[in-house]
Amino acid sequence: MVSMRLLDKVAVITGAGRGIGKAIALKFSEEGAKVIVSDIELSYANGVAEKLKEIGREALAIKADVSQQQEVKLMFKQIERQFGRVDILVNNAGIRRDIPFHKMSGEEWDSVIAVQLRGSFNCAQAAQRYMVRQNYGKIVNLSSPIPAALGNRAQTSYSAANAGVEAFTKTLAVELGRHNINVNCIAPDFIDTEMTRNTARRAGMYLTDLKRFALAQIPLRRMGTPEDIANVVLFLACDESSFISGQVICVRGGP
Repeated sequence: MVSMRLLDKVAVITGAGRGIGKAIALKFSEEGAKVIVSDIELSYANGVAEKLKEIGREALAIKADVSQQQEVKLMFKQIERQFGRVDILVNNAGIRRDIPFHKMSGEEWDSVIAVQLRGSFNCAQAAQRYMVRQNYGKIVNLSSPIPAALGNRAQTSYSAANAGVEAFTKTLAVELGRHNINVNCIAPDFIDTEMTRNTARRAGMYLTDLKRFALAQIPLRRMGTPEDIANVVLFLACDESSFISGQVICVRGGP
């Protein structure tokens, strides 16, 4: 019998209704985790949770805007009522607002920072309370660089949010390490997701153009998939990586 690396672990994944988050939810479930599928769109979260239940796994869909601390607190209270603990948190939720800097409003800037950076803070702060009590936990943050060569420079808020997530990861790893909590970050690049395709379209590129560009840039000569990212997240969430913390791991098919 093949052992499951996350058997009975309780894992919270934000932005898990589609794309990379959905792939992580499926991977964790295959490895025996009880998965909380969190997304701002409940219909997407329900769809993923139902798919997990169909294959005999335990899953819970929760609608939550991670930028809102009160919603996050209510989400974790619901998780505590049903599962009693939190072992793994994956901060995957993020949005983009590609707007030239001189045209960007404060509200547009704040919206990106609020979801990606403040959202990671809100969820990590809520989750660590359970992890400290257990003297065990895994936090995996995602930052999401997009190649500047795609032609869109209007990404100051997105770049700032992701740089913040990476710095947040390193410092949080130092602070929580004494409680046996690992905190790491994954920086995916050239991943074939809806967000990447939308970025290419805004830059005037068709999918074939994007793939041609990617093949020229990536040593492995292919674009990554959400499943590629899910595999790395799984490694960081299981005990095989117990001596890795405070790291930013680039997953981009090359250096």
